[in-house]
Amino acid sequence: MFTGIVTSLGVVKKARARGRVLELEMEAPRLAREIEVGDSVSVNGVCLTATRTTRKAFSAQAMDETLSVTTIDSLKKGSIVNLEPAARLSDRIGGHMVQGHIDHTAPVVRIEDLEGARRIWFEPPEAVIRYLVPKGSIAIDGVSLTIVEVGRTSFQVALIPHTLEVTTLRDLSVGSVVNLEVDVMAKYVEKFVTAFNERGPAVSNDFVERDRH
Repeated sequence: MFTGIVTSLGVVKKARARGRVLELEMEAPRLAREIEVGDSVSVNGVCLTATRTTRKAFSAQAMDETLSVTTIDSLKKGSIVNLEPAARLSDRIGGHMVQGHIDHTAPVVRIEDLEGARRIWFEPPEAVIRYLVPKGSIAIDGVSLTIVEVGRTSFQVALIPHTLEVTTLRDLSVGSVVNLEVDVMAKYVEKFVTAFNERGPAVSNDFVERDRH
């Protein structure tokens, strides 16, 4: 699990396809010293496993399933990526609970600069829009953000100068495609509400019988 608080930026040094697997090597001196082989790392919001580490870099692999639903397959030598190590139980949850399991990608459709800050509109599919609410949370390329506005086909976030300074979101332009992960709590709520509407409250027969007496 992650919190959506990017701890460092990394630079892709190698991106090589081997059959149905993409092998990545990323230079990230600060993060590389903290992780070991087998650790989970969020790379642009995608949970990957470190397969090799050095003092300055680490490697990870992504299979075709991950490549088909994320922007990881677009990474190449020189690409800058958002990085976050897996959260510890003792960590502050500065963002929100992020799994690193991407729901969909979406393009940027509008950008508005406002005295150092920036508003950005994205256009995801309906399968994502249905889970979004104003003031709710969403992870964009691994960055935990608060949703400002939700329309019929798009949603908007606002980026403060600090976020623009320390993440790759500063480089987005109209047409850029990002990884999206909706708040997992929204999915649980939908499942429970749907089950309630279809079957009523899940109360065991034993409990009902005891209550009658």
